[in-house]
Formats: sequence, C-alpha cells, structure tokens
Amino acid sequence: MAAKPAVVPAPTPEQLQSVRGALQSPRRLKTEVLGGLVVALALIPEAIAFSIIAGVDPRIGLFASFTMAVTIAFVGGRPAMISAATGAVALVIAPLVRSHGLDYLVAAVILAGILQILLGLAGVARLMRFIPRSVMVGFVNALAILVFLSQVPELIGVPWLVYPLTALGLLIVFGLPRLTTAVPAPLVAIVVLTLITVLAALAVPTVGDKGALPESLPVLFVPNVPFTLETLQVIFPFALATACVGLLESLMTAKLVDDVTDTRSSKTREAWGQGVANVVTGCFGGMGGCAMIGQTMINVKASGARTRISTFLAGVFLLILVVVLGDIVSLIPMAALVAVMIFVSVATFNWHSIRPATLKALPKSETLVMVATVTGVVTTHNLAIGVGVGVLVAMVLFARRVAHFVTVERTVTEVDGVRLATYRVNGELFFASSNELYTRFDYALDPQRVVIDLHASHLWDASTIAALDAITEKYRNHGKEVRIVGLNDASVQMRERLAGKLGS
Repeated sequence: MAAKPAVVPAPTPEQLQSVRGALQSPRRLKTEVLGGLVVALALIPEAIAFSIIAGVDPRIGLFASFTMAVTIAFVGGRPAMISAATGAVALVIAPLVRSHGLDYLVAAVILAGILQILLGLAGVARLMRFIPRSVMVGFVNALAILVFLSQVPELIGVPWLVYPLTALGLLIVFGLPRLTTAVPAPLVAIVVLTLITVLAALAVPTVGDKGALPESLPVLFVPNVPFTLETLQVIFPFALATACVGLLESLMTAKLVDDVTDTRSSKTREAWGQGVANVVTGCFGGMGGCAMIGQTMINVKASGARTRISTFLAGVFLLILVVVLGDIVSLIPMAALVAVMIFVSVATFNWHSIRPATLKALPKSETLVMVATVTGVVTTHNLAIGVGVGVLVAMVLFARRVAHFVTVERTVTEVDGVRLATYRVNGELFFASSNELYTRFDYALDPQRVVIDLHASHLWDASTIAALDAITEKYRNHGKEVRIVGLNDASVQMRERLAGKLGS
C-alpha cells in the first residue's frame, strides 16, 4: 500500500515575513514583486504632489521616495511597510523651503534623521504603549478619510470621461478579488485603464500632467549651508518637528500592520531605521519622509505582500519607472490611481468602529476619544497634532473616571469613654482625586481623635501629599489629634520625603 504524501503545514504569519522563504516560493515571490510594482506606480503621483506641497522640484520627492523605500527595506523594523516622501513631512518643511531654500531643507532632513536615530536608541518607541486603542482607531479612520479627501481634487473640474474611467477602476479593484487573487487588482486596474486611455486617445489628466519626471539617477548632495550656531537655530525646530511627526506616523503605521498581518515588529529598530533612511535621503538631496499608510495598505492588504522584498522593489521599480520608462508612466490616467486610492481608503477605514452596536457597547469616553482624534487629524492634516489631541482627551477622561472611584467612609466609635472618628479611604490618590479629598472630612464635628486609614489606597504624587498636609493642618487648627495609618512602603517613603515641604 502506497504511503500517503506528507502534508506540508501552511506557513505561520511570522514565516510569511521570511525573505528566504519568499525567494524559495515562486508564488510568494510573485506576490512580493507585483506588490512592489503597484506601490511604485501609486507612489509617483503622490511623491510629485508632496513635492509641490513642500515647494520643491518633483525630482526631490521622487528621489526621496526611492532612497527611503530602499533604505528602510534593510534597516526598518516592520517588514512590508512602505516609507517614502509624505504629506505630513511636506507640510512641516514647506515654511523652511520658502524662507531659506533647498539647502537648508536638506540640512534639516539630515538633522531630523540624526534626531530619530537618537530617539530610537533612547527607547522612544516604548511610549507607544501609552497610546490607547481608541486613539489608534481614530488614527486609522482619520488616515482613511485623508486618503479619500486627497483624491477629491482629481475629480473636480475634469473632463467627464474621468468619471466612467474611475468607476471602471473601482469595479476592477473591488470586484476582481472575488474572482481571483493571482494578480493584484490595483495593478490590473492601472493597466486596463491605461490601455483604454491610450488606444482610445482619451483626453484625460495623466501622471505626466503632474510634473516632469527625472531623466537621471540621484547623486550625492552636500547642502551649501554655513556650519554655525545660527544655522542650527534655523533648522533645529523644523528638524525636531519632522523627526517627531515621522516617528509618530511610522510607529503607528507599524502597529497597524502588526494587527493586519497578525505579527510583531521591532518598533525600536523601526524608529532608528527611519532616522537612517532620512539621513541617506538627505545625503542624496531628498525631502525626507516616513511610513505611508496608503501605500502600506496597498502593499499589505490589496497585494498581500509580507516581506522586505516588496518594500525594496517598490523603491527600485519607482526609480526604473520614472528614469527609464518615464514616457510610458506619464501616460497612466489619474483616474486609475484615484480608483486605487479610494479602494485603499475604504479598506483602511475601521467600519466596525462606527456600527450602532459597537457605539452602543463602548463607553462614551472611548467614542469621544476616537472622534477627537479623527477631528484633530482631519482638521489640521497633521497626524502628530491629531494623535496628541486624542491622547490628551483620553488622559483627561481617564483621570476623571479614576478620580470618581475614590470613596471615603466615616465611622465613629467609643472606647473607654473616648470617642474616635475613623475615615477609611479606598482608591488611588493622585492630583485628580486628592484635590477633592480635602472636602470629605467633618473637621468641626469630629471628636478629638481622628484616624485616616489608607490601607486601601496608594499615594501617587505631590498633590496627594499636599492634600494630606492640608487635612492634618486643618484638624490641628481645630485642636484635634489626627493619625494617618495603613500606608504602603512606597507611599511612606514619598510622604517622608515631601510632607511639610510643599508649602500651603
């Protein structure tokens, strides 16, 4: 009897990230190659648009996208994530370009990369654990909205033929995956719409209308700026803002990809890797960048790529397309790329988060944090500000909620004719809860002896110590004896260090 062939187990999500495994599997390698190609095609108009926002030549954005993608493929901590020139960075550096020119921009990008390396090695990525899930959901939804809104100008004041072409592109990207996933639907949409436009000689906006494509390879660039303290004072604020915005967007995008692929990544490596990529980009005269949520979702969700191969090839294909095949790439109708980006927007948005059943089940504070994050990002078009608003709202609501958990129970007993008032405090004592603690005692009516029992509490900050000082002082002013008991070791040490030293 012939032996049954051994069943080869399906690769785990972690194994799917292996470059060696992808190179040994023609099917997986094809997915990585096609994913990189689709991303490269989508990067071209975006990089040109971001260059215009920053006020630099389109070649600056295109070369930055090439160097960022290729470099991060080797040094990044999140496989399959795409880094390139971004709108967030463009908005930060645009004022510097207007006031001081390209050389100062490049100097700021290199300094931003150095700052990112230092922040990454210092462990800034660990701060991601303080970002609540509701902020992450708001971040994702806001990005989806921004991706969609960025395509709206491409549909206003254009020839009517753009609309049926866009509709056909949407039909392909949404419908083709139901029939087959052998070829990425976005790539099929781009090819089909380009052929229709060229063969039918349709007069519609194309990639070539966005700006001239480069005709040569990037070369090393040394910024012509004086190495003085004055120069540092000019570029440092922009470099710091670029570093922070880039790290925030990159680390949050990495966390999103972790969730999509059900794998883990090294956020610390991603942080300093972004710095290395920006230093390299600056050395080639690029405008800097960070992770791109839209292109990353094209690569991971739409194309199914999982390894660094797709990221590397996205940069390589981008350079080949704009330098060698620029004449062909310039013929791609913008309608095709609009359809792809709308698909990315729909796929990125967390629709479950706005279902009536979800909103009903979630605490109102969680929904408020999500809405605040979305509003902040969409209103300012700045991810750092939006996420900062979300985190701030979450902190305030959390402190308010925890503060209300503190309870104070008063009992009065009599032993050997001596009356004793005991206050049992339950809950965490910090600035939000301890400020009200002062009002929870009956200073005038309590007997001569008072005990404050803190067995079920913990002292977290100086505000609490100051509140206890005020309580004991008020009892003494009424001529009454008060004792504080039940403090744990950490609370005892804090009180011994700060009690009586905080003033009134």
